[in-house]
Amino acid sequence: MGEILKNKHIILGITGSIAAYKAAYLIRALVKKGAEVQVVITPAGKEFITPLTLSTLSSHPVISEFFSNRDGTWNIHVDLGLWADAMLIAPATASTIGKMANGIADNMLITTYLSCKAPVFVAPAMDLDMFAHPSTQQNLDRLRSFGNHIIEPTSGELASHLVGKGRMEEPDQIVAVLETYFSTQSQLEKKKIVITAGPTYEKIDPVRFIGNYSSGKMGFALAETCAQQGDAQSNEADHNHHLTGIHAAVPLTGWRHPALHG
Repeated sequence: MGEILKNKHIILGITGSIAAYKAAYLIRALVKKGAEVQVVITPAGKEFITPLTLSTLSSHPVISEFFSNRDGTWNIHVDLGLWADAMLIAPATASTIGKMANGIADNMLITTYLSCKAPVFVAPAMDLDMFAHPSTQQNLDRLRSFGNHIIEPTSGELASHLVGKGRMEEPDQIVAVLETYFSTQSQLEKKKIVITAGPTYEKIDPVRFIGNYSSGKMGFALAETCAQQGDAQSNEADHNHHLTGIHAAVPLTGWRHPALHG
């Protein structure tokens, strides 16, 4: 997988956690793999690691505030979201995870996340009780439902000197997750796949037919998986009365219902 991250544009979001020091190792590992890294850091994150360190390692100015100078210029989060091939938030605190899950766009990192068109990877880092709390788990489940990829924390000694699950995954393992994702994507690159879904009807005469009760959900699930792996595809359903089941597949597959689009 030595070349899989070459020329990839990675937004690295850093939040206010003691694990922010690992971001330096993470940037170095990504750059060595050939990726271009743009750091976006929260104000609290700058209390744990300096922008000078991060900009030196990434070879890009670090973005933290909406307005970089007092001359009317500002950092455009929309452009960042369009530039990225992936967004990685590591470390991700309970606060940032909660804001992501609920769309609380009060800093540059969250607005960039909300504008990002690329896949998002989240590496939580917090004390074991915070990670285990139902509100944190609910927020993580909500992020998963949005299609975000959660890189589970590991167990070990934490900043509180307690031992449990909450340590951010090690940088090399996080890089491996990204490599695996892009490797899977490349398997279907430039491929066009037609997936048929729904019941089949075999005509007996002008009035009668033999059919089945297929919902088409399996076909739609296959189409979603193919879409996530980067193909250009078409999904065809057999009959108009399956429109309700098709809605969920439309945003991912680009499928056009013949009854609506001719």
